[in-house]
Amino acid sequence: MLKDFDFDQVDNRYDNFKRSALGDQLDQLQRIVQRLDIPVLILVDGWESSGKGFVINDLTRELDPRYVRVEVFEQPNAQEQDYPSVWRFWRKIPSRREMVVYDRSFYYQVFNHDQRTDEKLSQRVDELLSLEKMLIDDETIVIKLFLNVTEETQKENIKRLEKSNRNQLLLSDEDYRQNDDYCGHQEWFDKVLKATDLPYSHWNIIAAEDLKLASKTVLGLVIEQITAGIEQITLRRSGKDDLPQHVFNADSLPLDEVDITLKLSNKEYDKQLETLQKQASELVYECYVKKIPIVLAFEGVDAAGKGGAIKRLTRHIDPRSYKIYGINAPNQVESLFHYLWRFQIEMPQDNEMVIFDRSWYGRVLVERVEGFVHQTAWERAYDEINQMEAVLTNHGTVVLKFFLYIDADEQAKRFQARLDEAEKNYKITSEDWRNREKWNEYIEAMNEMLVRTNTPHAPWYIVPGQDKYYARVQVLKHFIEHIKAHLTTREE
Repeated sequence: MLKDFDFDQVDNRYDNFKRSALGDQLDQLQRIVQRLDIPVLILVDGWESSGKGFVINDLTRELDPRYVRVEVFEQPNAQEQDYPSVWRFWRKIPSRREMVVYDRSFYYQVFNHDQRTDEKLSQRVDELLSLEKMLIDDETIVIKLFLNVTEETQKENIKRLEKSNRNQLLLSDEDYRQNDDYCGHQEWFDKVLKATDLPYSHWNIIAAEDLKLASKTVLGLVIEQITAGIEQITLRRSGKDDLPQHVFNADSLPLDEVDITLKLSNKEYDKQLETLQKQASELVYECYVKKIPIVLAFEGVDAAGKGGAIKRLTRHIDPRSYKIYGINAPNQVESLFHYLWRFQIEMPQDNEMVIFDRSWYGRVLVERVEGFVHQTAWERAYDEINQMEAVLTNHGTVVLKFFLYIDADEQAKRFQARLDEAEKNYKITSEDWRNREKWNEYIEAMNEMLVRTNTPHAPWYIVPGQDKYYARVQVLKHFIEHIKAHLTTREE
């Protein structure tokens, strides 16, 4: 990497190319990836005062500006600090119509501002590489560039920028800190680069001593890697039908063990409900004061009572402290992004609670059963979801997941009741009846989801929903117990 980099052996393959010719080639590739629904993400990192702005300007000059974005990342601002570290990057990922350039990338914070410890590096790298891999697995072409300069060149560049009438914009304390301790920074950069250099996602180290040559080199490498990415993705798409049939084995199936006979009398329900609701409200306020975010995901069999449980849970909670998202099929914009994007951008900041009435688990439920996505997509989603929830809990977020279950006979009764009562007609659709015809397929998918995504940091609470009173009280009890346990652990 950097320590072994030989500035006398720079990549000059593109020196004889006209810059405009390379720009035209990239412009053509932009139209091709757009037609193929392939997003492109280019990460531009490197030493301060190494010419990142010059290179990015050259890189994007010939592209259609409607479909290219340059996002600048520096230290997280006050709002961004109230979210998991990857949140701000998820918000700016490319759609399937775009090429996006990150001026400073996921890794900027690691390169320049994190504690230089193996523990911190390991945690941050796990989070960032999982994001990167999710994007690559979702057919995003990710290109990583690091502009490398010698200590002397960086010093000369700083002096030149000091004379610019835009020096306040182009120079910061960071430029001087790096140059004052060039060897220390080089050693750390090298460690980060090696930790994040992967077989499927290499770092391209670019000599930036001669910026015009560096710019041509970047253009040439980007053209090469987009072309190779298109070939790989096209080949992968053509071979999807060759996959073996999915097999899931488990010692026991969670839904087979649910006791649907559990009930609560009206008297007992009335006795417990308001007390539990007030406790839940007090705990949410305590989390608000202590800046602890809460994420709730509600899944379950159709008509199992998710809406009723959410309504009773939030009865005494200040509505200013939470948001509820009812999740339907992705709309036209959402479908252009990675499936987790629409959930990631709505995650709570510290002190907020967000409730998802249906959630990211749609990828391994309805999208799997109805064939809306290919087997490769929903098979890898279990690990992606577990990783996303781990990032949330590592940040200090409380993650609770409720699964409400009723049997097929009870579902039929509730469907019919919705048809019979005019004020409830809106709750039943043709899609509900169609899903019911695939009851066994959905139960199989639900069991696998519950087994494969039940983790210590984000466990599933399976709630028998045959008796609505019992289900509502159980949701409240699980919520209270989980929040209390989190607060106790946090104080230890």
